[in-house]
Amino acid sequence: MPGTDADVIDALVGIAPGSPLDAIRARRPEARTHAQASYRALFAPEVPGDVTAQERFAVGTFVTGLHGEAAIAAFYAAGLAASGASAALREAVDAAIAEARAHGPYGSYPAGPLSREDTAGPVYRVGEKPAACWVRASPRPSSTCTCSSSTRATPTPAALQALLDAGWSTTDIVTLSQIAAFLSFQIRVVAGLRTLAGRS
Repeated sequence: MPGTDADVIDALVGIAPGSPLDAIRARRPEARTHAQASYRALFAPEVPGDVTAQERFAVGTFVTGLHGEAAIAAFYAAGLAASGASAALREAVDAAIAEARAHGPYGSYPAGPLSREDTAGPVYRVGEKPAACWVRASPRPSSTCTCSSSTRATPTPAALQALLDAGWSTTDIVTLSQIAAFLSFQIRVVAGLRTLAGRS
C-alpha cells in the first residue's frame, strides 16, 4: 500500500504522472489535494484520538468490502494488517463482509416523485451470525460493523446508541461517520476514473 504522502486515488486507479488521467485530475487540483488530505486525516491522523488505526482500517476494510470493490478492499485490508491487527480480527472482518454483503441499490429519497423508488435494505448486526466471534474479541469493532452497514443508507438512532453503549464517544462516532462517508466518495471517484481509463 502507498505511504500517506502518495496519492491514494492515483494509486488505486493506477494513474501514472503525465498520463491522460493525470491531466484530468490536474484540472481540479483542490479536489485532488483535499481528497488526499481527507484520507490522511482519517487513516493517518497526527492526533489519532480514541479511534485506533486498527479500528479505522477495520471499518475501511468492511465498508469497501460491502461495496464489492476488491482492489480498494485489498488496500484497506493491507492497512489493517499493517496496523498490527491479529489474524483472528482480520478473519472476523472478512466473515462479517461475507455475511453483510447484499445487492442494492437501497435507500430513500425525500418526499416527491422519486419516492416510488425507495427500497429498504437489510440491516446487518454482528452477533446474529458466525462472525459473532468479533464481538467476543473486540466489542467496539463489532458495533462499528453494524453501524457502518447502516451508513449505506441513514444510521438509525438505535445504531448510534449501540456505538455509545459499546464505549464510543460522540467524537468517535463522528469520526466513524466521516470514514464511511469518505469511503463512499473515494469508491465512486475511483470507479469513475477507471471508467474513463477504459474509454481512453
